[in-house]
Amino acid sequence: MSVRKSLIAANWKMHKLISDAESFIVDLQDKVKEFNDREVLIIPPFTALKTVSSKITRKDFFLGAQNCHWEEKGAFTGEISVSMLKDVGCTYVLVGHSERRNLFGEIDSIINKKLIAVLQNGLKAVLCVGELLEEREANKTFDVVESQIIRALAGVKEEDVGNVVIAYEPVWAIGTGRTASPSQAQEVHEFIRKKLEEKYNKDIANSLRILYGGSVKPNNVDELMKEKDIDGLLVGGASLEAGSFKRIIEYVL
Repeated sequence: MSVRKSLIAANWKMHKLISDAESFIVDLQDKVKEFNDREVLIIPPFTALKTVSSKITRKDFFLGAQNCHWEEKGAFTGEISVSMLKDVGCTYVLVGHSERRNLFGEIDSIINKKLIAVLQNGLKAVLCVGELLEEREANKTFDVVESQIIRALAGVKEEDVGNVVIAYEPVWAIGTGRTASPSQAQEVHEFIRKKLEEKYNKDIANSLRILYGGSVKPNNVDELMKEKDIDGLLVGGASLEAGSFKRIIEYVL
């Protein structure tokens, strides 16, 4: 079990209209117990950010965005800057989600620029890393994860990396119903922490939160959260229904 305060994040992806988002966040805050050892992060689509921000009333609930551009402003039709996200109330920004990598062609150098932009604007980045099924079957999981972390954190100094959360999300387990076993997830989380220690130092490695994402559901959350290097969860489909996500937030060790 981790001694770090856990972070349970809801990535709604391209789901929920404004009215749905409003009723969800009000209902969830009302029903979820208050904890001293965990925080909740809601990551809606851009259209619902302002509404969710205005309805967050609890100090253990935070708002995040699913993506950003690395430039402050300019002729980038369809994009949104970190300062705009900060202006609407975001504390966190997802960077390098597997769907951004694999559906929209984001490469490590782009992810690095986005992560640095998030940190320079005083927000926290949730850096997503993880391998494809063919990479796992070829025993390349550690190579892929290490490369993604090193390239994404290039130029990030010790004094800034404390505002980074890493989310390990094996691509083969996202939306497929297949979940990495707790021991499989723990093995990669432990590896990530070791690489952070090598790049920075042991204190930083021990303080950074590493989340697991990949078909997280109420029936597997308790076992996942018992692993010592799993500090929280990045939840997709199971975060869209308040009762399901409430159960995940209220995991039992």
